Amino acid sequence: MNPLPVRRALGTLLLAGLLAAILAAPAHATPGRPGTPPAADLGWAGPGAPPVGSDGRVGAARTDVLGVAGAGPYRFGARLDQLTAAGLVDWTAPVCGTVVDAGATGEWAGVILLTFQDGRLVGIGTATAPPRSPAGAAVGMSFADLEAIYGPRGASIDDDAGTATAYLVRLGSRVELFTGHPIRPGVGYFQVGPASFVERAFRQGRVC
Repeated sequence: MNPLPVRRALGTLLLAGLLAAILAAPAHATPGRPGTPPAADLGWAGPGAPPVGSDGRVGAARTDVLGVAGAGPYRFGARLDQLTAAGLVDWTAPVCGTVVDAGATGEWAGVILLTFQDGRLVGIGTATAPPRSPAGAAVGMSFADLEAIYGPRGASIDDDAGTATAYLVRLGSRVELFTGHPIRPGVGYFQVGPASFVERAFRQGRVC
């Protein structure tokens, strides 16, 4: 198996963005700031949402789990403008069309890359471990490890051009997608989000 990154054309941008976030992140950053709106106002209250204190502010994120609901306070469908106002977005970089990549803050800075389409969160990816998937899969594992973890729940897929392979786990309308590393065997990038964005982007080799 010779997987390639999910967004081959954006591989350099992804790695550069993650490195920039790592170097720029303050040593004791927190994911919120004074004036952070309650979780319900950001559209990610409910089961799996981050803890909210008595003052209505979002608690610290855990950076060990990345799943199809999202990561910490970063929930799929959340609006870029509201996350930015809450102090949860560090930087943004236009990709194409209405797609924008962004960096997280606090404990997630340098750990995940956020992708928005039409102002809504549609993709979260990482080149580090942790985080792991809820099943325990992570960057650095072999693809044989993924097969052992997921069994019949996952499968290898090819892109439409037949030039890249990835490991896909489908969970309802959302997916976990594991792609390769450019210089070593095994998983180099782990991404989650709606199949209509994440899986389609891999199969088509582009996000727009």
